[in-house]
Parts: sequence; structure tokens; C-alpha cells
Amino acid sequence: MSKCRAICISFLMSVSCSAIAVSFFDPLDGQLDMGEYLAENAYGFLPVPIVITEPALGYGGGFMGVFLHESEEQKLKRKSMAEKSVDGGAQLLTPAITVAGGFTTENGTKAMFIGHRRSWNKDHIRYMGGMFYGDMNMNFYGSYAQSSNGFEMNMKGGGAMQKLQFRIKDTPLFLGITQTFIRPELSVNNRKYLNEIAAKWLNLTPNVSGLGLIAEYDTQNSFLYPTEGGNYVAEYNVFNDVIGSDYDFELISLNGKHYFPINKEWNVGVKGSFKGITTDERALPPSAYPDIDMRGIARNRYQGEVTATIESQLTWQFTSRWSTSIFGGVGSATDTETPLFSQDNHYAYGAGFRYLIARRYGMRAGIDVAKSEEDNALYFQVGTGF
Repeated sequence: MSKCRAICISFLMSVSCSAIAVSFFDPLDGQLDMGEYLAENAYGFLPVPIVITEPALGYGGGFMGVFLHESEEQKLKRKSMAEKSVDGGAQLLTPAITVAGGFTTENGTKAMFIGHRRSWNKDHIRYMGGMFYGDMNMNFYGSYAQSSNGFEMNMKGGGAMQKLQFRIKDTPLFLGITQTFIRPELSVNNRKYLNEIAAKWLNLTPNVSGLGLIAEYDTQNSFLYPTEGGNYVAEYNVFNDVIGSDYDFELISLNGKHYFPINKEWNVGVKGSFKGITTDERALPPSAYPDIDMRGIARNRYQGEVTATIESQLTWQFTSRWSTSIFGGVGSATDTETPLFSQDNHYAYGAGFRYLIARRYGMRAGIDVAKSEEDNALYFQVGTGF
């Protein structure tokens, strides 16, 4: 443990240009904690390694920084509450968050991204947005792949996504709008004949532009690491030439998760999702179709016109700092004429741990290891993993 602390401290001091003296150990329990560094250092951020074992991308890695933004008044209030109780500061509203980073993988993929989330007027207005640019080589496995190993598609370009939501009076209900714009250059790697076919049926340099409506019902007791309450989101997006899209389609997604505390140490989380796409186009780029998105299953491994997943997670908080969990789920991907979960269901399961890395914010980070019938994967996580 002392060696781990020394490595963490040396790295963090090397990235900080501030002369402010901060402690990396919590005064209440003496454990490694980055809460003071994040709050008191103008350049402070939580360094999170990106270790990629995603089968659709290949092995690789990178780095991202998680920055928290607060006013001096907010910092003092959070610090005062954190000094009085173990979870005092974590009970306050989540501050604005910026995440920035990049990664590369063995198959030549390179990508950079930045995202931001903040709220105003005591969480009555929420905004989330992000931009990315990448040169990505990703496997796709749909019926068009003509092989169980799929085929590798190159997607080079960038895009932006953002959401703006407004709370309805003082209820947990938010209504808002979403916007998406992506400008990729598409090609199939090492498959000349597939490129020739794709060029006849698809626009390989499309503008994909969409606008949508979003409704969210949020009763979670924390954004960074919820242990009680739920979050339910319905989103409807339209992509068409009126708003600058070269492809016309509609996408609906429903996501819900709820956390049920059994006692102070044990917690159960349940999550469900549904995605569906409709279009009059004769063909869409493979990346447009929904896929089963679960830990342990490769992205794009199972795609369809409609997809759904059901997951659960059991978490044991065995010390004030450390927790461990086991999780599992089932997913289905079909066409619109085939009932979900009627055939070819796909299962994934795994286990993980979390460490309370910034107590005054209630921020936990750790690792999940997951497995499915086709794949194995390792995930560095900030939050619950849901």
C-alpha cells in the first residue's frame, strides 16, 4: 500500500504546476484521498487510466482527466460539511465536471475527446455536451459481415453531441432537447470488394445530423455514485436532410436504472434499456444501427433494428472506502418483426471493485472484469459501472 501511495503522489505532483500545498490523505481516516487536491489546486484533476480490452477495437490504452469546478463559496461549504461527517460533502449538488483525454489501440485506432456537464439554478437547468475526433478501426459483426469474425471498418472524423434540460417546477422530471452531428469518412479495411459494394449503396462521407426530445425522471441520491433512487430517460431523435443529415432515420431509446439499498453495506441495482431505429433508406452505415451495450460484450457484436438489455448488480460496501460488486445481464438484438428475447439471447457477467478516491465529493473509481460467450474485457470505471 505504501508503494502505491508513493507512485500516485509522485505522478500527481508532476502534473501540478501549483505551489499550493495539499494533502493526499484524508484527515478523518488517514487514507489516500484526492478530495483536497481536486478542491484546492487550481490545476487539480483526477487522473484516470484508459485500459482498452474492447474486442471491437483491440488492446490499447490512454489517459483522461476528470476536472471538478466549484466557486470558493461552494468549496468552503463542501469542506465544512466533509469535516463534520463521512459523507457530508457528498450530499451537496454535484459540481460542474469536465472530462478530457485520448487513447490509442493496437489496430491503429486513435481518438481524442472532451466533455462537460453542469447545472444552474439549484439543479433546475442541466447541460451536457462533448466533442470528439478520431481515426478509428472498429469491427462490425452484423449479418452483412459474411463472417463470424466480422469485418473492420475505418471511421475517420469528428462530431459533437449536447443536451439541454429544464426541471419541471420542483419535481424530479426534466424535459429538454438533444443535438447530434457527426462527419465521418467510412471505408472497409482490407476488403476491396466490400468497399466497392458499400460505395454503390452508401454515402461514405455523410453528414449525420439529428435533433431530438428528451424526458428524464431522476431521483438518484448522487450523480457520481448513486446508492438509492432511480433514473429513467426517454429520448427520441430525428435525422433528416432538413437539419443537414445525408441519411434519414429515427432513433428512440429508453433507459432506466434503480438502486435499492438493503442496508448500509449492501445495495442492489437494476437496469433496463431499449433502442429502436426506423428508416425508409435502403441501407444505413453499420454504425447507425443499435447494438447490445453491456460490460463484457464487444461493441457492435450484436446489432439489430431493435435491441434491449436487462442487467443487475449487487454491491457490498465492506469498509468506508472499499466496495466490491458482482453483476450480470442478458441482451437481445433483432429486426422489427422478431420479438425481443425470443431467440439468440446473449449473456454477460463479471465482478469489480471501487475505492472512495474523493470522499468530500463521493467519487469512487475502480475496475470491472467482465465476460460473455464471445469476449472478455477489463474496464477502468468512475462511478457504479451502470
